[in-house]
Amino acid sequence: MPARCQFPDMCHSLEIRKVIQIQNLWFGTLKQLLLMGTLCYICFALVTDKLYQKKESVISSVHTKVKGLAEVKEETIENGEKKAVPTVFDTADYTFPLQGNSFFVMTNFLKTKGQQRGLCAEYPTHRTLCHSDKNCKQGWMDPQSKGIQTGKCVVYEGNQKTCEVYAWCPTEATAKVPRPALLNSAENFTVFIKNNIDFPGHNYTMRNILPDFNKTCTFHKTKDPLCPIFRLGDIFQETGDNFSEVAIQGGIMGIEIYWDCNLDSWSYHCRPQYRFRRLDDKITNESLYPGYNFRHAKYYMENGVEKRTLVKVFGIRFDILVFGTGGKFHIISLIVYIGSTLSYFGLATVFIDFLINTYSSACCRSCVYRHCKCCEGCVINEYYNRKKCEVIVVPNQTLKYVSFVDEAHIRMVDEQLCGRSLQDVKGKKVPRPSMDFRELSRLRLSLPDARPNPEQPEQMQLLTEVKTPRSSSPAWCRCGNCLPSQLPKDRQCLEELCCRKEPGTCITASELFRELVLSRRALQFFLLYQEPLLTLDTDAADSLLRHGAYRCYATWRFGSPDLADFAILPSCCRWRIRNKFPKSEGQYSGFKSPY
Repeated sequence: MPARCQFPDMCHSLEIRKVIQIQNLWFGTLKQLLLMGTLCYICFALVTDKLYQKKESVISSVHTKVKGLAEVKEETIENGEKKAVPTVFDTADYTFPLQGNSFFVMTNFLKTKGQQRGLCAEYPTHRTLCHSDKNCKQGWMDPQSKGIQTGKCVVYEGNQKTCEVYAWCPTEATAKVPRPALLNSAENFTVFIKNNIDFPGHNYTMRNILPDFNKTCTFHKTKDPLCPIFRLGDIFQETGDNFSEVAIQGGIMGIEIYWDCNLDSWSYHCRPQYRFRRLDDKITNESLYPGYNFRHAKYYMENGVEKRTLVKVFGIRFDILVFGTGGKFHIISLIVYIGSTLSYFGLATVFIDFLINTYSSACCRSCVYRHCKCCEGCVINEYYNRKKCEVIVVPNQTLKYVSFVDEAHIRMVDEQLCGRSLQDVKGKKVPRPSMDFRELSRLRLSLPDARPNPEQPEQMQLLTEVKTPRSSSPAWCRCGNCLPSQLPKDRQCLEELCCRKEPGTCITASELFRELVLSRRALQFFLLYQEPLLTLDTDAADSLLRHGAYRCYATWRFGSPDLADFAILPSCCRWRIRNKFPKSEGQYSGFKSPY
């Protein structure tokens, strides 16, 4: 269709899809079951997931307080003797401020006391050991070194020599972590978590401290699941970890707070749920830096000299993670959900269509080879498939269809002949379309009773009688009535086609050919049926009748107007029509592709 016609046609037409209704009890029952199952699922999801609500993510803030006391025995040297002096650690000693929703509790530590800036030998490692000053480089420093090298190799202890550094002396010694942890009693510490949440889209604010809050409560998964006070040891029990083991080298624990709030007045619910999760890698070996630790220093002045105590702290960092959504009834959300689920009902039809196609193709392939009795159901499914699907071939200049009277199928040729006779081209076999006899019944054609109908065995026997072609007939002719083509040499192969594939009586000898194709009365009826005001004068009558006869034969033998547009008439039929309705000039143009 030309581009200039598309816009008007688009505005003045409406396209709708064809619906095929299958009258079958089994398929109908299956479809209703699928529809009921889909409806139940949609309603279930609507209620359980509250898909009629407008959802909003939670915005929260967290504040924590840790309480507890611990007694630690630290080793000190008095008068040359080591003594264990008990020390009390309170909240200010073992907690450290962190950014974000996190807090840290110290459980173990290593101290290096009395450090001051100066020159000293670095702690011996494989990077700091030396034999002479050549092994040390002045001004060199390493990210893991304790200070800046002076270029000298000095005695550290005994026979060990290390590079001299300018640093906080004495340098920190790499010592083993105390076992058990010095603050192992931190297991009994408690943390009070205050969590405020907000859903600005719903104009709703809430906190995890309820009006009936009991300050003496402690969280328990079943007995008191809403209490915001948590014992650190209980948190580790919830995750299946041992607090005493984690306390040695530290770790990271997650406290998850879930808010699933239903803000509808008829089913209001907004309470926190607490869960716990170990976040660090608890199976990491010593070489991969397990646990959680950092260093901090306490500075002081002694005799006018600034000194410090370096503390390597091991402990547990608690990350508080807040998740949740707040939902409230919203008519737009309900409409969107209903609209999005309407397509689910089409799945029933798609599934049944899949069953029909799959079963018919698989079953019929097996029936062809096994000749089983179950093919009756297969034939029914094939019937459904034919009603539903229409197979077409994209038209092109090389597409042609031929029909032989002694074959039940049609042959499709989609190639350049390149000088070959069309009679000898095999082509692809396609089923012959079922003819619609409603138009034919309006013609009131009467065939003589004395002559048998070609559909009857007598006439079919007549058309299958073998007759020897005339000596003047072309080599490709099988009926003896074909004539050589008058077209140019490069197009002669298009007219080198007989009505039969094997030798036999020509189709032009049948009474039906004479009545349907050559009857002037029938052809005039066809032409006037299409154009009632058509004037059949003597000059144009034969041309119109000839092309009408071509069309009648193509529709008769090929069954479909779509195939008739690309049909090649046999030479015998074509010349029989031309002799009946000749052209005054005597020169014919032959087949022309409509595309």
